Amino acid sequence: MNTRRPSTIVLIVLVLLGLCVLFPAFAASGEAPGLEADSDGGTAAKLRNLWESTGLHGYFTDGLTGFLKLAMVGVGLLLIYLGIARKFEPLLLIPIGFGGLLANIPYGGMTEEGGFLYMIFDIGIDTGLFPLLIFMGVGAMTDFGPLLANPKTALLGAAAQLGIFSTLLGALWLSGAIDAIDFSIQDASAIAIIGGADGPTAIFLAGKLAPELLGAIAVAAYSYMALVPIIQPPIMRAFTTREERQIEMKQLRPVKKIERIVFPLMVVGICALLLPSASPLVGMLMLGNLFKECGVVERLSRTAANELINIVTILLGLGVGSKLAADKFLQFETLGILGLGLLAFAIGTASGVLLAKLMNLFLKEKINPLIGSAGVSAVPMAARVSNKVGMEANPNNYLLMHAMGPNVAGVIGSAVAAGVLLALVG
Repeated sequence: MNTRRPSTIVLIVLVLLGLCVLFPAFAASGEAPGLEADSDGGTAAKLRNLWESTGLHGYFTDGLTGFLKLAMVGVGLLLIYLGIARKFEPLLLIPIGFGGLLANIPYGGMTEEGGFLYMIFDIGIDTGLFPLLIFMGVGAMTDFGPLLANPKTALLGAAAQLGIFSTLLGALWLSGAIDAIDFSIQDASAIAIIGGADGPTAIFLAGKLAPELLGAIAVAAYSYMALVPIIQPPIMRAFTTREERQIEMKQLRPVKKIERIVFPLMVVGICALLLPSASPLVGMLMLGNLFKECGVVERLSRTAANELINIVTILLGLGVGSKLAADKFLQFETLGILGLGLLAFAIGTASGVLLAKLMNLFLKEKINPLIGSAGVSAVPMAARVSNKVGMEANPNNYLLMHAMGPNVAGVIGSAVAAGVLLALVG
C-alpha cells in the first residue's frame, strides 16, 4: 500500500508548532537538550530572553494581540494574492500587502519611531508628498484631448463627485446610528473621497484629516478601483435602456497643440483664484501634463511618467501598508468604511449616467449615457468599461475616446472635491 509523504509546508508547520510547545518549557526550566543551567540561572534566562524575542512568541503567546497580528498577516497575503493572481491594482496592492506583512511582525519595530516604515510614512504620506508626486506622474500620462474636444463631458466628471458628498452625509448618519462607530466630520470627509475612485487623492486627504483610518481607506479605495469591471456594469444597465446604450457618437475633432498647452495653465489659474486648497493636487497634475504636451522637456515627461512614479508607488504602497497594523485596522469602523466606500462608488457611477440622460433632453447630438459612468476617476478602467458595455449593445459602438473625456474630468473633479473638503473641515 502506497502512502503519501507529508508536503514540505506541512512539515514546516509541524516543526513550528513543536517549537511553540517545547521551547517555552525548556526556557523556563533551563533544561534544553545539551545545555545545563548555570548556578545563577543564567542559561535559563538567556533561553527565555531568546524565546521571548521570537515571532513565534509574539504570535502564539501574546493573547489576543498576537492573534490579531497573525490575522493581519493573512490580510496582507490576501492583498498580495489579489494583486498577483487576480491582477487587482497589482502596482499598489502588492507593496501595500507586503507593507502590511512587515507592519505585523512582532518586535520588528518597523512602524515605531525610528523604524523605516515609520520614516516612509512620516516623510512621504504624512506630509502629502507621495500623493502629489503620483499626481504629477498621472498628469504626464494623461491625454486631456478628449475632454478638450468635447468640453460638455466635463459635467459628467463633476456629476460623479456626487458620490463623495452623499457618502459624507451617510458616514455622519452611520456614526450617529451605530454606537460602535464614531466618525468625526474629518473622518467622514476622508472616507467619502473613496467615491472619487482616485487612490492618491484618497491617501492625500486621509493623511491630512484622518491618518488613523488611512489603511482602511486606502485598501477600500484601491479595492473598488480594481473591481470597476464588476461593480459598474450592473449599475449602468439598471439606469439605461438598450436603445440608450446603442447610441453612437461622432468621431472627436482634432485638438490643437496650443489648446493642450494652454489647458493646464488655465486650470491652475482658475484653481488658484477660486479654490487654493485644491492647488497642490491640481497643480502637480497639470505640471505633469504640461511636461507631456509642451514637447520640449521629453526627458522630464518620461521621468515623471516612468521612473519617478514607479519609485514613489513602491514607497507609497509600503507607507500605506504600515497602517495595516492589527490595532489600527481590525476595528468595527473598518467595516463601515468598506461599506460606505462601496456606496460612494455606486452613487458616483449612477450620478454620471443620470446626468448624461438629463443632458440628452436638451442636446441635438445625443451622448451615450454609458460614458457618464466614467466620471469616476479610475483612469482608464472606467472608460474601458463604458466602451465594453456599449459594444455589447452595439458592436459598432466605439465609446472609449468619448468616455475618456469624463474620465479625465473625474480626476480633476476628485482633486477639487478633496480641496473643498480640506477647506471646509481641515
